[in-house]
Amino acid sequence: MNHSRRIKTELCAYSVEACRTAHRLGVDRVELCASPAEGGVTPSYATIERVSKIEGLDLSVMIRPRGGDFLYSDEEFQTMLLDIDYARKAGATGVVFGVLTADGRVDVERTRQLVERAEGLETTFHRAVDMTENYAEAVEAVIASGCKRILTSGGYDKAIDGIDNIRRAVEVAAGRIEIMAGSGVVAANAVALASVGVDALHFSAKCMVLGGMKYRNPRISMGGTAAVDEFSIRAVDEAEVTEILTLIRE
Repeated sequence: MNHSRRIKTELCAYSVEACRTAHRLGVDRVELCASPAEGGVTPSYATIERVSKIEGLDLSVMIRPRGGDFLYSDEEFQTMLLDIDYARKAGATGVVFGVLTADGRVDVERTRQLVERAEGLETTFHRAVDMTENYAEAVEAVIASGCKRILTSGGYDKAIDGIDNIRRAVEVAAGRIEIMAGSGVVAANAVALASVGVDALHFSAKCMVLGGMKYRNPRISMGGTAAVDEFSIRAVDEAEVTEILTLIRE
């Protein structure tokens, strides 16, 4: 596969171990989050600091005070501003956020405030863009807010289903902002997604491994749902990552 420029790669990571794996395998950047069941929220200061010490790995930190929608109260927004300060202090090279208005548009004013607060850090507007009422308009709004890149699945649950919108986003962006495709990116669709002209691919290559607990109390679920296996631990499928990297760098 030939590209005039090298497509960047980003692993969605939920642990220091996952970030070390990403670096060892040759991934360019990690998006560091906590709480995968909520779709990712801001990780701990200590985790950010530890990952920041992995030399040669760009570190974008999720700035999201809670799961759920992207309409934030004033208190939550103030927390986001402070979390950007803490992410910088802990050694992050970038931050990731997304803010919407109640009617499903990009909150340009608040996004600009976050971008200004993050001066000197790379800024990514995350898949909140996929939750907007008018996708093409939302891409323009993110550009107007000053973000460096957009992480998008093209307004669909999986990026491969939103590939036409992602292609359109690349055309609308016209080099004014980076477009990174993410959600459900695997080796089987990485080449197709890369071919629409995106600047980067974002993937998690998730696999679950059994934890070391021998005793398991059957009466309790700490997360309040049996749907989450609390005795399995999220890890990175190294073979999947390697295959994605090989395919898009051939």
